[in-house]
Amino acid sequence: MLQQTRAQAVMPYYEHFLQLFPTVEALAAAAEEEVLAAWSGLGYYSRARNLRRAAGAIVAAGSFPRDYDGLRTLAGIGDYTAAAVASIAFGLPHAAVDGNVLRVVARVENDASDIGAPRTRQRFRAVAQAWLDVRDPGGFNQAMMELGATVCLPRKPLCLLCPLSGVCAGRDAGRAAELPVKLRRQEQVRIAGELLVIERGGRVLLRQRDAAASRMAGFWDLPTPADLPTARPGARLGEIRHTITHHHYTLSVRRAATAGRPRGAYRWFAPAELRSIPFSTTARKALKLAGYFG
Repeated sequence: MLQQTRAQAVMPYYEHFLQLFPTVEALAAAAEEEVLAAWSGLGYYSRARNLRRAAGAIVAAGSFPRDYDGLRTLAGIGDYTAAAVASIAFGLPHAAVDGNVLRVVARVENDASDIGAPRTRQRFRAVAQAWLDVRDPGGFNQAMMELGATVCLPRKPLCLLCPLSGVCAGRDAGRAAELPVKLRRQEQVRIAGELLVIERGGRVLLRQRDAAASRMAGFWDLPTPADLPTARPGARLGEIRHTITHHHYTLSVRRAATAGRPRGAYRWFAPAELRSIPFSTTARKALKLAGYFG
C-alpha cells in the first residue's frame, strides 16, 4: 500500500484491510471484487490484484518464500521489495534501493548521471550493495532509507546533521542540493471533463468499466455526458481534481436525469452498497460532493 502512496493516506486502509483479511488464507480465498472494494480510493489497483495473487501462491506453496529469488516469483514483488523483505525478515545480504537510497548514493558519489536511466540505477544498486553491512543488512537498509527520508532531503538536505557528511563528495563539491539528476520528465497532460450524478428512488446510477479495459478494468464509475448523451443535465455540484502520474484531471460534477433504463453495463446502487464495490477515485470524490460518504 505504501508504494507511491503517503503513509498518512494508507493507515486507515491498512487497518480496514487487515480486519477484512486477517490471514494470507483469507486474502487468497477472497473474491477479486471484494479485495478491490477494500482498496478503492488508494489507486494503482494492480497492487491489490497482485497482492491477492501473491497470497494465492503462498497458500498453494504452503509457506512464505524465505530467499530473494523465491520472493521475486511473487506477483507484484520487484527488486526493491524482495531485497527489503529478504534483508529485514531473514537477514539476507541484499541492498534495498528505493528513491531515497538512490538520492543518498548520487550525493555521496557526486554522480550527476540520469537516475531515470536503467544503467544508472543498476550502477547505483551495485554501490549500495558494496556499502551494505552484511552483519545486519536489515538494520542497514532501514537506516539508509530513513537517512534519505529525514536528512538527505530532496530539496534542502540537512548536511550538517548527516552522519555521512564527512565522506559525501557531493557536499564537498557544493552540489548536494542539485543531485540526483533526472533528465527524463514526462509532459504534463491536463484533461477537463464532466461527471453525472443520476439518482432515482434513493439509488445512484453507475457504469461498469469493460473487463478488458487497460485501466481499472471492472470498476464502477459515474457516467459522463458522452456515455449518456440523452441525459438531461441539472444543478452543478462543484468541481473535483485528480492526478494520475502526469495526467491532471479537472472534472465538473453535475446532477442529471435520464429516462428509462440505460443500455449497457449500468446498474442502480443504494448508498449502503457503495462500500462493497470497487469504484474509481474520481467517482468517490464526486459522490462525496453529492452527499455520499459523510
